Amino acid sequence: MILVIGGAGYIGSHLVRELVETEQVVILDNLSTGHEKLLIKDAIFVKGDLGDSKVLGDIFNTYPIKAVMHFAANSLVGESIKDPYKYYQNNVASALTFLHTMLKHDVKNVIFSSTAATYGIPNVDIIDEACSNQPINPYGRSKLMIEQILEDFSIAYGLNYIVLRYFNAAGAHISGEIGEDHIPETHLIPLILEHLLGLRDSISIFGSDYDSKDGTCIRDYVHVTDLARAHILALNALMRGKKKNTVYNLGSGKGYSVNEIIDLCESVSGLKATRIYADRRPGDPAKLVASYKKVKSELGWDPKFTLEEIIRSAWKWHRKNGGNK
Repeated sequence: MILVIGGAGYIGSHLVRELVETEQVVILDNLSTGHEKLLIKDAIFVKGDLGDSKVLGDIFNTYPIKAVMHFAANSLVGESIKDPYKYYQNNVASALTFLHTMLKHDVKNVIFSSTAATYGIPNVDIIDEACSNQPINPYGRSKLMIEQILEDFSIAYGLNYIVLRYFNAAGAHISGEIGEDHIPETHLIPLILEHLLGLRDSISIFGSDYDSKDGTCIRDYVHVTDLARAHILALNALMRGKKKNTVYNLGSGKGYSVNEIIDLCESVSGLKATRIYADRRPGDPAKLVASYKKVKSELGWDPKFTLEEIIRSAWKWHRKNGGNK
């Protein structure tokens, strides 16, 4: 059985939907940012916190867990700056509790969801895993701390891990049944689609003087189901002893400006957006684009969804759910 911590969240729920095809799954989620409606009926659900050693102990004592997949982290950059305690408590201290508990029960395989925020503001156009890690906010630092802890635990306790650094997860399941539903919402594509549905008055563009063809910053988007497939490939490689104790970027290798994303959302929806230009946000890099050559070479992963398909899947979900707002 596989324990998925945070399996009621956006990315975790998409992973579980794919994983139950081949594995028995136990979900641990406190539903603080996840949603009960995203739970997959074929998985066992336990409501609880990853920092609760008793709940974790009960899971490991009850179910034959062979690996853990960790998705449970606070992930809002702005909030992490305003409330760093919350981020170090949940993302680091609670993660230490779950790592200690799994090792105590002789479970030594973990897939860890990390972030491109560990790179900070890189001075290269395309970011590979060899780029230096210089996070500029508590969120990125908290993720990098766990990456370093995993490395230390591997040396000291024989822990086996694979770290997956996401760039911009986007889109919804092709069925339209589950999708991106954050409260508050901070991600660009759902913000645009909520605006086009009439749930927001406009879409704000932070900065129009970046070094890009239209002056807006550039990001790399990858479909959430492609991310789920990457996790399963990583899990299989880890369990079979083919790969361990390594880091992979997950992105598309292509960058799109904010205005290009809005243009495509308009094209997919047939609606026109009201764009409001605002000042740059502190710490926003001009360009973040991933190299995924390593994960392609070692795990055989390629993103399958185009940017248009990403937006079409998200639009399908948002129209069906009215944004759930």
